[in-house]
Amino acid sequence: MTRAAAGGAALLLLCGFLAGSLHAPVAAASSDRQVAFSDSERALIRAQGPWPVATGPDSSNRFSGRPDAIALGETLFDSPALSIGRDRSCASCHDAARGFADGLPRGIGIARVDRNTPALFNMRLVRWFGWDGRSDSLWAQSIHPILDARELALTPETLRARIAGEAALAGAYARATGGAAETQDAETVLVNVAKILAAYQETIVSGRTAFDGFRDAAVAGDAAAMAAYPPAAQRGLKLFLGRGQCVLCHFGPNFTNAEFHDIGLPHFADRGRVDPGRYGGVKSLRASRYNLLGPFNDDASRATAGFTRHVRLIPRLWGEFRVPSLRNLTATAPYMHDGSKATLEDAVRHYSEIDEDRLHQDGEKLLKPLKLSDAEIADLVAFLRTL
Repeated sequence: MTRAAAGGAALLLLCGFLAGSLHAPVAAASSDRQVAFSDSERALIRAQGPWPVATGPDSSNRFSGRPDAIALGETLFDSPALSIGRDRSCASCHDAARGFADGLPRGIGIARVDRNTPALFNMRLVRWFGWDGRSDSLWAQSIHPILDARELALTPETLRARIAGEAALAGAYARATGGAAETQDAETVLVNVAKILAAYQETIVSGRTAFDGFRDAAVAGDAAAMAAYPPAAQRGLKLFLGRGQCVLCHFGPNFTNAEFHDIGLPHFADRGRVDPGRYGGVKSLRASRYNLLGPFNDDASRATAGFTRHVRLIPRLWGEFRVPSLRNLTATAPYMHDGSKATLEDAVRHYSEIDEDRLHQDGEKLLKPLKLSDAEIADLVAFLRTL
């Protein structure tokens, strides 16, 4: 089954790039004047779709796309049996009513974690998982909260006992996996449960938006349909493509380049404790038994492990975090990996006024303060709300 989500959600990480405008500056516009887009801008608009994107099963996960596994995955996602105190579930932090996030600056399980809770839309389009990319598959990422002492705090042995000890779960698990949990070793049950959870999460796909209608009209050359898109959103889109250069990081149908960047936020997870970001994520990924080079990848060819094979641990990764999709972002405030921006306006203003002294001094240095006017901030937010 597919749970479609309408409206706004994932997480906001705008890249306000000022690497030289591709197009002429936005002309002054009245509140009701339509915006003219150049041929090159129309090409960029075309590249932001179509939506939805057709995807196939994940070959690293033998349960991906299977209806029985998807149904069991949804049951497990909602089940308190997966938490040590039987008082929480995956859905406690990934609440469908909140865009499969939780509305908090930083997630709270048994204890508070260091980062904002990621939304779970469009996971088949994601390359790296977690804010730091510590996992290279959705099923490997699903293992972390099960074992994390601050989240669900189970051990593999306790998880196996929970699955085996509840008749409905035990039966559904045996049918999906071809074996009873009590006859399998605890690590096998852990990986199977994570893969079944991933099979369900893959079905959470965001719906079409006002932008998608505008994009399709632009591709078709339907001026009347394009005119139905709000002028403020059109002006914001022109900023997004042009002077803001947000599209350099947030490109393609899912509005993300699927990589990592330093955006000038403090590196401290808490007083006296640094969050290393992608640097720590690469260390965790390379050390994990559950990465796509390991023994649990169901893709015997390991073709799915190409990116993992070439990941390198380099110092400049400190303080970099994953560029999230901008789809459905209105449902998942607050924003950034640390939840430090309460509103879209706050997030856009961060890029307008960014402190360059906080950015990396080696390697890429793409961000510069955009110095947007209040009207331009309002236009850019109007565009983002149509995603």
